[in-house]
Amino acid sequence: MLSQNIKESTHAAHQKTEGIVVRQMKAIRSEADYAEVLKGFYAYFRAVEDNIAPFVTAEVLPDLAERRNSSYIKKDIETLGGNVDNLPEAHAPAVSNVLEALSSLYVLEGSIMGGPYIVQMLNKYGIERGTSFFEGYGANSGQMWAGFTTVLNQYGADPASHARAIELANETFHQFGEVFSGIALAK
Repeated sequence: MLSQNIKESTHAAHQKTEGIVVRQMKAIRSEADYAEVLKGFYAYFRAVEDNIAPFVTAEVLPDLAERRNSSYIKKDIETLGGNVDNLPEAHAPAVSNVLEALSSLYVLEGSIMGGPYIVQMLNKYGIERGTSFFEGYGANSGQMWAGFTTVLNQYGADPASHARAIELANETFHQFGEVFSGIALAK
């Protein structure tokens, strides 16, 4: 199955990007810091969403309208008193078909699954608002992930398509990590 192949073949890129994001999260000392980190998430998620929009439609992913997206991140930034001005630079991988778009979306959907851990970390730092995005799908998280991977696996049924899908997912992880290289939090 493609979802399993992506998981196994992006492990190193996933770990590296997760490390970058966790270091940013651990540097948060205020709601303003958190809002700055969220700007990175917003800039990147929006860039990926813009690239995949022509390919990932409700016909492809029937519950698309129910999925977390950059609008939740924007709302969280605004809840913290921030805005989406002065965003960090974010470049999403170019995609040219449904499977490539879904492979890029795999990274975003996966990051949402890890959101509850981020909420716990933020709570330890006294951040208790502006977390709607990271709260993910709550009790429905497993179901939402299964629904997404079912669609991904359907479009990636041909093993000959896996190499490009994996390449796209790795590139999506890498470029996600790059966004945070330009975010400096106040000391």
